[in-house]
Amino acid sequence: MDSTAPAGAEARHRAALDAGRFIIQRCEACGRHVFYPRQLCPHCGGASLAWVEPKGTGTVYSTTTVRRKPEAGGDYDVSLIDLDEGVRMMSRVEGVPPQEVKIGMRVKARIVAGKTGNMVVFEPAGAQQ
Repeated sequence: MDSTAPAGAEARHRAALDAGRFIIQRCEACGRHVFYPRQLCPHCGGASLAWVEPKGTGTVYSTTTVRRKPEAGGDYDVSLIDLDEGVRMMSRVEGVPPQEVKIGMRVKARIVAGKTGNMVVFEPAGAQQ
């Protein structure tokens, strides 16, 4: 058995992503959303966490550009995104040059294939209108 393979709540989240679904948890005791997947609510300690699909919209909280040589794929963005449900996640914003990603920018999630499975990335919210 691979000791680096996700287990528990993380494995459920990974399986949903690999099936093309973006899910997060919501505590049935306090009603707050939870991300990164956990066994207990970090807000109230509740053990009943339901899986829900977020709206997928959010706001860039912080952003940086990772610099790479063009032959290595070029620069890319790494951002912290505050989902409208109140959780923060690390991802990247695609569809615009990295230097155009700005704090406060509204974004929309989408699932893309990554090197080790599907992952959630964001694009400017206006890009899908």
